[in-house]
Amino acid sequence: MQFQPIKPKKVSSQIAEQIRSSILAGEFSPGDKLPPERELAEMFGVSRPSVREAINMLAASGLVKAYQGGGTVVMSLVETVAGNPLTELIRNEQERALDVIEVRKGMESWTAYYAAQRALPEDVRRLEELVGGMERNLDGLKPSEDLDANFHIVIARATHNIVWLHLMQTLFDAMKEFQQSVWRAVYLTREDHHLLFGHHRRIFEAIQVKDAEGARDAMFAHLAFAEQRSTAYVTRQII
Repeated sequence: MQFQPIKPKKVSSQIAEQIRSSILAGEFSPGDKLPPERELAEMFGVSRPSVREAINMLAASGLVKAYQGGGTVVMSLVETVAGNPLTELIRNEQERALDVIEVRKGMESWTAYYAAQRALPEDVRRLEELVGGMERNLDGLKPSEDLDANFHIVIARATHNIVWLHLMQTLFDAMKEFQQSVWRAVYLTREDHHLLFGHHRRIFEAIQVKDAEGARDAMFAHLAFAEQRSTAYVTRQII
């Protein structure tokens, strides 16, 4: 029997493995920036060239993209190298946004279901903070569109399934402009704002008590309502 010599792993490979693990654990979402090279070198206790080599390894595998002077950005696991073509499609044909909402009804019902089963205390605390922010915004009818988007992303993260998170982030990135337009054109009255808040609170409360079926049903009802309002908005734009 012949044994092969053991080769110690390069420092850069160990750095890349740790960063990769953090990304795949959902600690970074698509579009998030990694800490600057200098900070990473200090955190790992290594030289900057070692960090740079690790980043290059991750970039070669498609997990991150390094921009000259713009930092290193985490890439989506489900986007193409050309970016997110859904963004342009929805921008040019708004009715396609309704197709995305239809897909979201199915996807997010199940992310809420799994989040209710798997959410850790810190996930629940983050959702509670977002719902609290929405409630405070009810005074003066302040828009909660950013809190709303973050609420759905945090639920995807609470599944602790990296594919759910990246799929959701990709869809939300594509829908961002459309969602902003709908918020500003459709959700105008105090009743609208309180209705939306009630939807999010019910979803949160079901996740908080680990009622998976209740969370799934509450999310489906919320997105069915959003679909109705979005359809009305698109119809009005076409006319």
